Amino acid sequence: MSTHHKCTCNYLNCPTDPGRRRFLATAGAVGAASALQLHVLEFASSLFAAEPKREGPLVSVGFALRPSDAGMTWPSGDTKMLEQIRAHYDKLLLDAANELGVRLDIMPEPLNEDGTNYLERVDKTSPDGQIIMALNLNWEGRVSAVLENRGTIPTVVYSNLGTHNIRWMKSTAELPGVYLGATPDVAWLKYALKMHKTLWRQKRMSILEHLPNKGYDNEFEKTAESDEMRAVLDFYTDNAEKIVEPPEESILKAVRHYMTIRRLIREGGYDGVTVRARSELCLNGGWACLALSRLLDEGFVAACEGDRGCAHCQFLTQSLFDLPGFMGNPTPDTVNNFAIYSHCTSATKLEGLQQDYRAPFVLRDLHNTGSGVAMMVEWPKGRRATVMDMPEGAGFVIGAGVVTRNTKDVPQPPCGGCRTSVAFALDNVDDAVMAAFGHHKWCVLADIVRPFLAYAKLAGLDVSDLEGNKFAMSSRFGHRDWGDGVVIV
Repeated sequence: MSTHHKCTCNYLNCPTDPGRRRFLATAGAVGAASALQLHVLEFASSLFAAEPKREGPLVSVGFALRPSDAGMTWPSGDTKMLEQIRAHYDKLLLDAANELGVRLDIMPEPLNEDGTNYLERVDKTSPDGQIIMALNLNWEGRVSAVLENRGTIPTVVYSNLGTHNIRWMKSTAELPGVYLGATPDVAWLKYALKMHKTLWRQKRMSILEHLPNKGYDNEFEKTAESDEMRAVLDFYTDNAEKIVEPPEESILKAVRHYMTIRRLIREGGYDGVTVRARSELCLNGGWACLALSRLLDEGFVAACEGDRGCAHCQFLTQSLFDLPGFMGNPTPDTVNNFAIYSHCTSATKLEGLQQDYRAPFVLRDLHNTGSGVAMMVEWPKGRRATVMDMPEGAGFVIGAGVVTRNTKDVPQPPCGGCRTSVAFALDNVDDAVMAAFGHHKWCVLADIVRPFLAYAKLAGLDVSDLEGNKFAMSSRFGHRDWGDGVVIV
């Protein structure tokens, strides 16, 4: 339970102001049903109890299969082979669901001609999402019946090679809340389940917003030095390529902030945290830079300067792609047409939360202030990467490019900016100034534009490119070099 107080911090647009203490209604950007829940925490005394563990979403699966006596059509094979194909898909889906924590309801019998047997089952189970396996060249009737009568259930229609019925694909792809995944890559179905789980989680997302707040100092003092704290300290001091300004005392304090914030997230059942801008984390000094970097490496949302849009982008790239990243202030390099992003909180596990790789880093102070510990992380050059944002009330913007410069190419001094800097040559951006609008951009080390658009189609999100042009929200995308071609993934 929180208590209201009058803020005396003199912080411009302070997020603790009662007028800003609200849910972020993102109806235009993410749909009213998936409003991003952002809670401002004001400790009156002790922490609240942990929430019970949430069970995963229920996803219903129905198969549109051809009869074994259908003659020469696809998928080919006798009854035994068709049974083997069905068993293969069942195992693939069940294995992926078990790994992801998704509950599956796979209907044993195939859809009948009008899909009523599947629709009756869905009426009883009320799934959070569904996957329709269109594995019959003549699937249109039964699948269309399900799609027309599904209500608002987010739906993925999967079709493999030989069952792509182009006559019905266009109309299916353009239905709202439906994504048509037509590909011979059967492993893609794991991503289909990830999309369903992410959409389910997105509707329940909650963030511990704008630390520090009343009571944080007391919680910081409760975080006693421990073996774990010393081990985290040793990780940073042993693995840093160099420690320039911060003494060990400052690094230990930064680790203590990380452990305090992590405890608050866990005990509150939150997905992550945002911290306030240009504000020391507590009265006795210290900054959140190292803490946020560490939390990102562990898969939490961890946004600086109270940036709700970046918090949402972080959540989505971690949930969909297991990718932490980097929130940066945009600056154009007009000489080279690069977009440069700089900040002090970059993750190090840039290739993925489950990967061993960590980017090299140097420990610096914050903005040459002589205080705090800031991460100077070296992003690998020549790699594909994605830049995205969620401006309030304007949907998402996203684009990809190549990392062209990193922190070692912009030494401080003579350069300014925050400690980590990354430059991108962005695809199809003729003027880098156009990609520099907004307070921050969220960057990840992979080209995720195409699969993110698939999620956006399923979730009903508005998405534009970095120059403000809307993406077509169907599986049918035009390309500036191909014209209005049909591109199916």
